[in-house]
Amino acid sequence: MPLDFAPARATAHANIALAKYWGKSDLVHNLPAVPSISLTLEELTTETEVCFEPGRQHDDFVLDGRPATRKELQRAVALLDRVRCAARIDHRARVTSHNRFPTAAGLASSASGFAALAAAATRAAGHDVDRTALSALARRSSASAARSIYGGFVELCAGVPGADELAARQIAPPTHWDVRLVVAFTAAGPKSVSSTEAMERSRSTSPFYDAWIEAAPGWSETVKRAIHDRDLEALGVAMEQSTLAFHCCAITSQPSTLYWGPATISALHTVTALRADGVPVWSTMDAGPHVKALCEAEHAPRVRDALTHTPGVLRVLVSTPGSGVEVSP
Repeated sequence: MPLDFAPARATAHANIALAKYWGKSDLVHNLPAVPSISLTLEELTTETEVCFEPGRQHDDFVLDGRPATRKELQRAVALLDRVRCAARIDHRARVTSHNRFPTAAGLASSASGFAALAAAATRAAGHDVDRTALSALARRSSASAARSIYGGFVELCAGVPGADELAARQIAPPTHWDVRLVVAFTAAGPKSVSSTEAMERSRSTSPFYDAWIEAAPGWSETVKRAIHDRDLEALGVAMEQSTLAFHCCAITSQPSTLYWGPATISALHTVTALRADGVPVWSTMDAGPHVKALCEAEHAPRVRDALTHTPGVLRVLVSTPGSGVEVSP
């Protein structure tokens, strides 16, 4: 087998948006309607291997030890087709991917998954590109995947409809700030409504969507300044507003998209109670039922203990700021 078509492996980390992305300005090019800022998480990883094989008749995708669903395969093939076009090859690929955390459950597995697939596929095709191009490639499949190419704190601007080169950029490395994200798992299994479907419901039916589009850039700027200044309170207040605002759009859509369960509410109240008791901690959520709490490292043990003992919480994970995507060989 030619060296250019040796298997390539990539590891990427999920990211959690501190200033939220919700809604698309261009469905065809998968462009976000608002800017977002995220934190890459070291403990939430996806490992993906890609091998382009001459003579193979179709792409094969195994995810978490099972054959990918039709929808999962279609999204992976679309990314592989873009890589094949850029590398000027037509070989089909064998893809194996494993998430070291729940898949499609509101924990940004699509972000780490498509970041890892983009990195592994380009290397396997012998088409090495810089991180900016890799981020733009991953974004076509999942806007949040553009951010998982980088470690630490990452910004993705809003997209201009029709423009197809949008990429994320790192605004601070993982070592910039010794924070922790404490993840409270409040439900098992995948979520019932995909983020893409829920975003479109919000855009087309929520009476609050226009207000969200207007307010979101301000929260993003506040979060960016707070990261630069290491101002947890300013970040936390804006982060909670951003989180509740996008969930408001989802909840007020028709039909309503309500990701929260009883344990979600309990975990949110736990974070509020900790803060009232003097612990500087703020909550955030993605499009799913799980609650994440952001605090500085010294307070993480107390936050973890409180969430562990919250009714309905299944388990708790504490993550440090994570690194960007890594590829081998």
